Amino acid sequence: MNKKKITSAVQAVILGLTPAIAFAADDAIEVQGVSNAQQNSSQAAAEEKVEKITVTGSRIKRDSFSVATPLATLGKDAIEDAGTGSLAAILVDEIPQISEGTSNANSQSSVQNTGLSTIDLRELGTSRTLTLIDGRRVVSNSYSGNYVSLSTIPSSFVDKVEIITGGASATYGSDAVAGVVNIITQQDQEGFSFNVRGGRTEDGGGEELGIDADYGTTYADGAGYFFFATSYDKDKGVDFWDRERAQQEDSWRYDKNRMCNTMYTAQYDPDLKTAYQCMRDITPADWTAKSDSIYGGVFDEKHSAKPDSGFWYDGQTLRDDWHEEKHGINFNQFTWLRVPDEAISAAVKTEYEFDTGTEAYFQLQYSRNKSRNPKSPESADENERGPLWNPELGEFEEFRVGRIPKDNPFMPEAIRDQASSKGVKWDRNFAEVGNIINENTRTTYRTWAGIRGYVFEDWEWDLSVGYGNFKQEQVRSNEIDLVRLQNALNAEQLDNGTIQCKDADARADGCVPVNLFGAGSISAEAADYIRATPTIDTEITMTNVLGYVTGDLFELPAGQVASAFGFEYRRDTQKVGTNAPNGGISFNHVPDFEGSVDVYEVFGEASVPLLRDVTAAKSLSLDLSLRLADYSWSNTGVLSSYKAGLVYEPTDGYMVRANWATAQRAPSITELISPPRGDFDSFDDICDGVTADSTESYASNCRAEAGIAKTIAEEGEFEDDNTGYSPNVGNEELIEESAETFTLGISIAPEFLDGLQIAVDYYDISIEDAMTSYGNEEIIEFCYDSSLPYGEDNEFCQAITRDGSGQIIEIQQKVINADEIRTSGYDVAMAYKYDLNDWGDIKLKLDWTHVLDYEVTKTGPEGQFTKEYVGLLSSDIFEDKASASLTWYKDDWRVRWSTRFKSSVRRSQDAHDDWVEYMEANDKNCAAGADTCVENPEPLWGNELPSVTTHNLSVSYDWEIDDSTDLRLYGGVNNLFDEKGPFIIGGRGNFDSAYGGGRGRYMFLGARLQF
Repeated sequence: MNKKKITSAVQAVILGLTPAIAFAADDAIEVQGVSNAQQNSSQAAAEEKVEKITVTGSRIKRDSFSVATPLATLGKDAIEDAGTGSLAAILVDEIPQISEGTSNANSQSSVQNTGLSTIDLRELGTSRTLTLIDGRRVVSNSYSGNYVSLSTIPSSFVDKVEIITGGASATYGSDAVAGVVNIITQQDQEGFSFNVRGGRTEDGGGEELGIDADYGTTYADGAGYFFFATSYDKDKGVDFWDRERAQQEDSWRYDKNRMCNTMYTAQYDPDLKTAYQCMRDITPADWTAKSDSIYGGVFDEKHSAKPDSGFWYDGQTLRDDWHEEKHGINFNQFTWLRVPDEAISAAVKTEYEFDTGTEAYFQLQYSRNKSRNPKSPESADENERGPLWNPELGEFEEFRVGRIPKDNPFMPEAIRDQASSKGVKWDRNFAEVGNIINENTRTTYRTWAGIRGYVFEDWEWDLSVGYGNFKQEQVRSNEIDLVRLQNALNAEQLDNGTIQCKDADARADGCVPVNLFGAGSISAEAADYIRATPTIDTEITMTNVLGYVTGDLFELPAGQVASAFGFEYRRDTQKVGTNAPNGGISFNHVPDFEGSVDVYEVFGEASVPLLRDVTAAKSLSLDLSLRLADYSWSNTGVLSSYKAGLVYEPTDGYMVRANWATAQRAPSITELISPPRGDFDSFDDICDGVTADSTESYASNCRAEAGIAKTIAEEGEFEDDNTGYSPNVGNEELIEESAETFTLGISIAPEFLDGLQIAVDYYDISIEDAMTSYGNEEIIEFCYDSSLPYGEDNEFCQAITRDGSGQIIEIQQKVINADEIRTSGYDVAMAYKYDLNDWGDIKLKLDWTHVLDYEVTKTGPEGQFTKEYVGLLSSDIFEDKASASLTWYKDDWRVRWSTRFKSSVRRSQDAHDDWVEYMEANDKNCAAGADTCVENPEPLWGNELPSVTTHNLSVSYDWEIDDSTDLRLYGGVNNLFDEKGPFIIGGRGNFDSAYGGGRGRYMFLGARLQF
């Protein structure tokens, strides 16, 4: 076994014959610069008889790597120069086709997913991006879907990453709809290596520390190879108080009557019946967005904007002049811009070749990832509710805490005197119970072992067994037990002055009365009684057996017909359990559920040479693949995935490739059988702004809601203040989704311009029966403003729950098979190397992706409807994204300048559409000479966001201490010009994770010692 020789062969073919590659790595032209012309590389391959190997996207061993499917690579240099330990973040920066899936900049409100580090190809969803390690499936890191967290892999264990930006289910099975990300581990590194890296943001926060150590060696006279790597990474996150922009309060809306942009303020206009003022008349210092969840409590609040609207406690002082926008608190202060996380991982691999030529291999990976997301103390009011198991009915019912009883002995007489017989409404921050702390600890084991060898002289066989186990321990400290809180509010005072809980059973359970009146009024004993620490434990396992053979079937005039045939068996299991199975907790309730699935698959591939060295055709080959999968679920039949591709080289240095493929994605265990699982998604209530005189088509249906009618009667207008709570629900009727993928590309490596490579690829992906769910605002619209009758018989109305004041407190989102998702676009890649002689070498790399369309078609009450998502920040689909780098090499120096570009986007399509309607209505009023006409109406503010470009600079120097020791010193600045992106209305801290989540300029230093 000669590891270096094999690796050199891999590089020579993959990097040298780059017309098939969307040159994503700096080193993508390393070998090409030495032998640019195709005839030279072909001749070298023939003379040296380069060993056949495989690349991502096929199991066929080849000595020509012009494959039909576009392939991008990310090399070691780009990973090392990034200055961060997050492989997912590096891929997002370097490959425009990749977007962030879940990161510590967009999972702040998530209970389940904080700490995950995933990626998303073509914005088709993380579950449609299959992540492999050394070409193998591995266990998922989340019950939400097939999510592989890249933070579970030691940094120094990664050699490079290959990405197929097109359907690959015919090769790898379900989930490879958008493509495949294949993480290739170290193959030939020898000796010890120790690396330390640290960095921080200029504005404060965001400190990172990374430590890597690895060791590789051959043994048994070169017959075996052993490699071990371990990594420790810590990201301290970015807090609300680290960024001034985050502290700017804002609550924006466009006023259709005044035709101006408005912000919420502390000044209530009784004539207009609103506290929203035109932005042109105020300054940012007037903007407010406060909460009534204060430490001492607010009682019988009459209005959120008017002054003198109820009782409240200023510390321990009772006052009756409540005004939320003056005396409330900015609740955003409890939300981190980037959630802290910590990871330790280790991996070992070994290979050994016996005298017979048979080779055994083994790999084991371990990781432990922990994220700790500090949040606010629990904020609750009389409408605090949650599902509670009713053993008599055998089902969950909604439990509501309710008002403070009028005879509560802690209640001040001033509040009691004006209280309703129903009791006192209340809002309060439970600071005495403590801040909620959401901790996720994930432990992952992945291992596989196998043997491979040769049969029939030159046919290679491979048989392996793999196993993965993932456990997640989720702890949410300092939540509230709602049943105990209700018992504790229902208190009485005995003749001797003792205050106790009224219910005898509650007293037997240790009930301690709770005093909500005044900051610090909840005793330590009462806090202990109502405090809950719900946990969710998840265990996922994956067992798979994979076997295949590959070799040449027969010879045609143009060459050998190469092939691969194999089988795969996979069993996935999943179990989710909680210590609060009966609910009744102020928590995103996830009931216990478990399931499993068995998958039996067979597959075959063939590469058929059609022409070689004839007029106008240096080569023409046809690639064919077929995969059949049988799932144990009865509603998912045998899944068939096909692929056909053509590779045409008319002459040296030019290639045309086309690929047509089908792909399948079977539903996950959670998508099929999950009961309602707590989640939050922001949405706008269509009933917002409805008054007694509103004439919109939906207004009468909104007023039919008792809570909305009550609010209108009391305040004149209904203002949306929904909770955003929208639990996800599985669907046992789901079937698989099917996709068709077409790609057409050209690659150019012209002989007349040595070192230049260009690739252009068009893609078109169409997914039928796509698994998704209706959006919250779609559900609301279909309930209140569609041809379906409003009421209990309307299935969309059934999904909506409102409280006594009409506010939406829950929308259930059920997974369905939608009609179609379709996206198309093209990618451009360029790589160029130039020799500066005594001044060193430079390498230029450019990657650009342009999205032509991204449409989702669903069926609603009026029939099919299609929405376009290109250019919308809410969908994270930028029309254009690009990355470029210029690297200078001189002796032991390496300097790299890189640039990232994202085109302009629209923040909210709904806000834009509403504004267009307002403009049309105003134009009609003006044309009719109506008094309501507004001259010179304002355009939307903060909705059309500009393009953003960021720049990074890194420098490294390799110092050869002696013949066996090398020290690499490196450092750099990411986001050199401190570009944080535009002000985002409603964004976390007014930032958005698409622009870095407020991270800003980041500086790093590191050193790597090899010996």
